[in-house]
Amino acid sequence: MDGLIIGLDLCDAYTRICCHDRDKSWNFPTVICRKKDDDVWYVGEEAYAYTLVGEGIIVDKLVKLVRKDGTATLCGTKYEGIDLLKIYLKKILEIPKEEFFCDEIKQLVVTLPKVDIKMMDALMYCADYLGIPREKVHIMSHTESFVYYVLSQKKEIWNNQVAVFDLSEDSFRYHELKVQRGLRQMTVVAEEEILEESFNLDILDTPSGEKLADKILNSCAERLLQKKLFSTIFLTGKGFERQNWAAESMKLLCSRRKVYVDQELFARGAAYKGMDYLQEKTSYPFICICEGRLHSTISMKVLHKERESQLIVASAGDNWYESRSSVDLILDNQDYVEFLVTPMDPKQKRLVKIPLEGFPKRPNKTTRVGISVGFLDEKTMAVVCRDKGFGELFPATDAMIRQEVML
Repeated sequence: MDGLIIGLDLCDAYTRICCHDRDKSWNFPTVICRKKDDDVWYVGEEAYAYTLVGEGIIVDKLVKLVRKDGTATLCGTKYEGIDLLKIYLKKILEIPKEEFFCDEIKQLVVTLPKVDIKMMDALMYCADYLGIPREKVHIMSHTESFVYYVLSQKKEIWNNQVAVFDLSEDSFRYHELKVQRGLRQMTVVAEEEILEESFNLDILDTPSGEKLADKILNSCAERLLQKKLFSTIFLTGKGFERQNWAAESMKLLCSRRKVYVDQELFARGAAYKGMDYLQEKTSYPFICICEGRLHSTISMKVLHKERESQLIVASAGDNWYESRSSVDLILDNQDYVEFLVTPMDPKQKRLVKIPLEGFPKRPNKTTRVGISVGFLDEKTMAVVCRDKGFGELFPATDAMIRQEVML
């Protein structure tokens, strides 16, 4: 297949790149430096090398810099965090292009430890800078990447629950996945927990530190895995590049289940999803409930051709960032719009009513309302209602209501 399908795992400490159906992968420290004498940029280990010999000025923690609207001054020039991220991504994406003699990126899926609208918007601006059409760029959480990685493996891997311990330089995280097989459709539920027991990886440099780290991991595993049936445990992150420090923990983890170490787990999951975007029919026919996906279905009761039905404006499992819908409705004996929010447990469904305060009073069925629905995250819906009038008889006004709804 012409063109690259790239999964890119972007964190403050490291960046990993995998290409679908290509064996080679890359791992870089997420750092960038500019040479002092000229406008030449280096990334990863090269950036460290030029900085160590005094020829460059380095900037790290690029994701955090973008999130806080930070700046950095290099060689007398002040750069916005997003500008440095643009240059960094351009440099690292040149590497697989050169390796595989291919200039086209057919799909780029970026996976982040935490997904928020600020980083999503920033990455879309980066796509514009890189000349990659926005429809070819997607963003997902580590948890969602984990789902697509696991569901791309043999069925015995995910027959029961699956977990991953992610031990990196700046955090210790746990992800858990379970498959719920329904009569109509399979649902995959995945959750993440940031472990308070996180420790600095420097302690692994001493025997006493190794024992302490082993004790911490063992304690976490006992708490998280007890009374649950797991088919597979994955280990990822710099802390698991070697496992000889975790002797007792490995005994516990390997008891009656498979354990794998995969440093490219999240990047590979992103690449699998990138390939799926190009298929006419998805290879993953399931509802995915996790960070980055809606946990509820949102609908409205409407009357069409004398028949009452629920008009779905967003479905559980939709990507919240990409989920947007607009509809025009005519009011029938009501001065409000109403949404039905149905979570995975239908017993918890509820009605959300938004009064159309400030809208003009008109005869029944002569007010057309334009309703736009989007999401600020998987738990927050933003609704905009506009008065569109009713033809020449009742011209549209400036009446508009915007309301955020907690799901």
